[in-house]
Amino acid sequence: MAGLSPRRLVAVMCLSQVLVQIGAYAWPALLPTFMPLWGLDNSEAGWITGVFYLAYTLSVPFLVTLTDRVDPKKVYLFGVLTTALGHLAFVFAVDGFWSALAARTLAGVGWAGSYMTGLKLLADRVQGPLMARAVSGHAAGVGVAGAVSFLFADRIAAIWGWPAAFAAAGGCACVAFVMITLVAPWQPPRAKAALQQPFFDFGPVLRNRGAMAYAVAYCVHTWEMNALRGWAVAFLAFVAASSAPGDVWISPAAVTTLMALLGTAASVLGNEASIAWGRVRMVRSTMLLTIVVGLVIGFAGATSYLVATVLVIVYGILIWLDSSSLTAGTTTSAEPARRGATLAIHSMLGYAGGFVGPLALGWTLDAMGGMSPIAWGVAFGVVSLVVAAGRIAFDRLTPASAKPTQ
Repeated sequence: MAGLSPRRLVAVMCLSQVLVQIGAYAWPALLPTFMPLWGLDNSEAGWITGVFYLAYTLSVPFLVTLTDRVDPKKVYLFGVLTTALGHLAFVFAVDGFWSALAARTLAGVGWAGSYMTGLKLLADRVQGPLMARAVSGHAAGVGVAGAVSFLFADRIAAIWGWPAAFAAAGGCACVAFVMITLVAPWQPPRAKAALQQPFFDFGPVLRNRGAMAYAVAYCVHTWEMNALRGWAVAFLAFVAASSAPGDVWISPAAVTTLMALLGTAASVLGNEASIAWGRVRMVRSTMLLTIVVGLVIGFAGATSYLVATVLVIVYGILIWLDSSSLTAGTTTSAEPARRGATLAIHSMLGYAGGFVGPLALGWTLDAMGGMSPIAWGVAFGVVSLVVAAGRIAFDRLTPASAKPTQ
């Protein structure tokens, strides 16, 4: 397997990430089932959704930075195994708020050990023009699996019950573990110079304004993405409950799957467009468009299931449009010797936003007295305000030399 070509390695890693990620959104996909089953309020549901990202945020500085010192394959396999255990815990141990919180925490640690570490595994083994497209392909593999995970969990749960959905997700992660163990090449031991560098020396990374601009933008991007991804099914189910039966022609889970699939395609196309049009211009324009849609979706979407469906899909496409561009921007702006540490900061900021986003949306709903058209409008409006702040920060941090000339 040592002779595995770079292109084939990229393909294998993308497939592995599909298998690892296929159960990532089983929880939000089945949220309308779990809330009445366990008597959860909106804030508790938001905590279980958000703790996945909190666990990721707290774990990722250690796990991804570790890949600058040891073979990323070792860290990646740890992450995949932990992800499998997090899913299987739902099958054998979860029966309410606290056990679900613990299982999603475990899954979040697993994702910290497999998402950016998988990208780092590729970055250490793939060079030249293939690298930028490897970032896009890696994000696409994750995105496709994340999109399919909604329908994957919904359909399996409908036929065999919700424990079966998590059992299938855990089984897929186990397959990925075996595949990468057998196929991905191992790296030789690191040079002494790399091992002698301070382990948590993030100072040079934080002073890299180009990388930090993309990392901060990624923070609000992930806040926005996970707020939508974590609550889209619940939002659509709310609108469906007040709609005529004939108006609900496609299920909330299917809409969310379609949203994420189209968003993943938009992410790949957006990365290609940013190469030709300019990455900074792409990010600035996309953030502006998502702010506008975020201000509209909650108020207008609550008036009609068709309108809600269209707006959720459009919003998802726009959110995903600059996803690969942001990660590619951080990766290419990083110093090669500190790429792992830079991706750790990028991921930590991103998933800090990913943790707070769903939780803040749940808090807003409860603060507004529960789910209502006004509450949904205000909740998504708060998300837009956060993105607007991120847009300002991105403009201020981006070096003048990287900004497009008018």
